[in-house]
Amino acid sequence: MSLISVLRTGVSGMNAQSSRISTVAENIQNASTTGYKRTGTEFASLILDSSSTGDYNSGAVETVIRRSVSAGGPISFTTSKTDLAIQGNGFFVVRDSSGATSLTRSGNFVEDGPTGNLVNSGGFTLMGYAVGENGEGTPALNSTANMVPVNVSTLGMRATPSSKASIGGNLPSEAAALTGALSAANYTKKTSMVTYDNLGNKVTVDVVLGKTATVGEWKAEVYPPGSTTAIGTTTLTFDAKGKIAPASAAAAKTDLTFADGRKIALDMSGITQLGGIYDLTGTADGKAPSAVTGSDFALNGSVYALYEDGSRMLAFKVPIASVASPDNLEPRAGNIYVPTGSSGDLQIGFAGLSGLGSIKSSALEQSNVDVSSELTAMIESQSVYTANSKVFMTGNELLETLMNLKR
Repeated sequence: MSLISVLRTGVSGMNAQSSRISTVAENIQNASTTGYKRTGTEFASLILDSSSTGDYNSGAVETVIRRSVSAGGPISFTTSKTDLAIQGNGFFVVRDSSGATSLTRSGNFVEDGPTGNLVNSGGFTLMGYAVGENGEGTPALNSTANMVPVNVSTLGMRATPSSKASIGGNLPSEAAALTGALSAANYTKKTSMVTYDNLGNKVTVDVVLGKTATVGEWKAEVYPPGSTTAIGTTTLTFDAKGKIAPASAAAAKTDLTFADGRKIALDMSGITQLGGIYDLTGTADGKAPSAVTGSDFALNGSVYALYEDGSRMLAFKVPIASVASPDNLEPRAGNIYVPTGSSGDLQIGFAGLSGLGSIKSSALEQSNVDVSSELTAMIESQSVYTANSKVFMTGNELLETLMNLKR
C-alpha cells in the first residue's frame, strides 16, 4: 500500500462523511416541512485489485443516497378543509404553471385568489377529474390525461328544480258536497304550494279540492299561476277511519306535468278526513339559485361543492397516483417527485382501491424525519470524519518524511 493510497483513502472517507452530514443537515432543515421524505446515506466499500503476495491497494468508500419516500409521516389535524393528507400508499397529482405533471405528498392546499385553483405551498395545483351529473368522471387508464384543476369556484350558481312535493293535513268530514264541477275558481277547499322551475324561479301552484256526493270522496286538481288548465288531477277516497283507503293509495300519488315538460311527483297520502277544522299544508323540494361557498372532501377523494343554501354537489374526484418503487422516484424542488426508469410506470387509481391509501381532509402529513436520530447520525459522522482526517494527516506526515530522506 503506497502512501498516496493512504491519502486517497482518507480523502474518500472524508468525502463520504461530508455527504452524510449534508443529508443530515437537509433532513433537520426540513423536519417541519409538510410531506417531506427523509434522505439517507449508505456506504459500500470500493476495493481495488490486490495480489495475495504483492502490496495492498487501499480502496475507497462508495456513497449511495437512499430516499425514504415510501415511509409515511405522522398525520396532524388542522382546521382547513383543503388541507389534505394521504394515509397509506400513493401521491397527489399536481401540475405547475408550465403544465408539467408531478407527484407530491404535500397536501397543504389553499384556494388561489386569481384562479380559484387549489395550490400547495410549493405553488403546485391539485389535479382531479371533473364529475358529471351521473357521478362519474372521465379517467384515463394510468395517465394524467383528462385531469383538470380542482376548482369548485368555476361551477357558479346552482338552481335545483322541484321534483317531489307532498301535501298533508286534514279535510273536514262535515264539509258539504261541491255544487258544480271542480275548477280553479270553484272548489271546497284550496291551498297553495311553492315550487321551483329549472332556473330556480319560484312557481306557486294552487291545489283545489272539492268534496263529491260520494261518501268519503274528494277530487283534487292542481293549477299553475294564472291558468285554468290543470296540470294534475286525482280522486281521493277515505275509509271509515278518515284515512286514505287502500284502494285509493295509488291515486294519492300523482304527477304534475308543466307546460315546459317538467314533472313533480305529488304525494297526497298524508291527508286525512276527520271532523274539525280544515288544515292543509304543501311543501316541495327544489331551491332558488345559490352560490358556491366552499368545498368538502370525502375519504375516497370525492370533492363536493358547498352552496350557501346548505346543499352540496359532487364536483370532482381526486385520484391517487402510485409507482412500483416509490423510493426510486426523482425528487425535484418544491417537494415533488417524477417517475424514473427505476421507480416503475405511473399508475392512476382512486383512494381505498387496489391498495391505495385514503384521503383525509383537515389533515396534513408531517415529515418522516426523526430529529433525534439525525442528530445522532451527525455526531457519528463528525467522529468518523475526524478519524479520516487523522488518516490523511498521518499519510501526509509520512510522505513528508519520505521526501526529506533525499536531503
